[in-house]
Amino acid sequence: MLTNERIEEILLNSGALLTGHFLLTSGRHSDKYMQCAKILQRPDYAVELVSHLAGAFKDDEVDIVIAPAVGGIIIGYELARQLGTVSLFTERENGIMALRRGFEIPKGARVVVAEDVITTGGSVKEVIEIVNKSEGVLVGVALLVDRSGGTIDFGTKTSAAYTAVVTSYEAENCPICKENALPLVKPGSRALK
Repeated sequence: MLTNERIEEILLNSGALLTGHFLLTSGRHSDKYMQCAKILQRPDYAVELVSHLAGAFKDDEVDIVIAPAVGGIIIGYELARQLGTVSLFTERENGIMALRRGFEIPKGARVVVAEDVITTGGSVKEVIEIVNKSEGVLVGVALLVDRSGGTIDFGTKTSAAYTAVVTSYEAENCPICKENALPLVKPGSRALK
């Protein structure tokens, strides 16, 4: 079993926890950002963290692991590898999350949605909608980092390797903006084309 202390050691050693003034994918602002890509540049860290998630789904007869691009792809792939199943990913097409590249979810397929990090869970919810429209069976959600402190309810089993409460603000109420102390940085991948 992976301990919280070991996960925090990985976050620290990889340089994944950043401080500053960040625009999150949700549109909210925060003084902290979890750059999971820093963790995932180390395959040994990815294997170790995802093994924790795989344990939560090992008895669920998962057929497919699906993840939103870009951040969730490595997590989804490694989770599928450890569960011995198929890995798919979604992409945005004209701003809408979609299955592309000939990927499909067969009716009745048992699916886990995997993501690197959430704050509001918006991307995960969009992928869940794709699973539901395909008439797949949502088995659960696997998260590397849950920045919501466990407050997001996806209506299914959810397993996070690391849960933290990261304070975030609506843009118009951001104290960092009001102080005009630090430039706003958007480190995520949502805007990638």
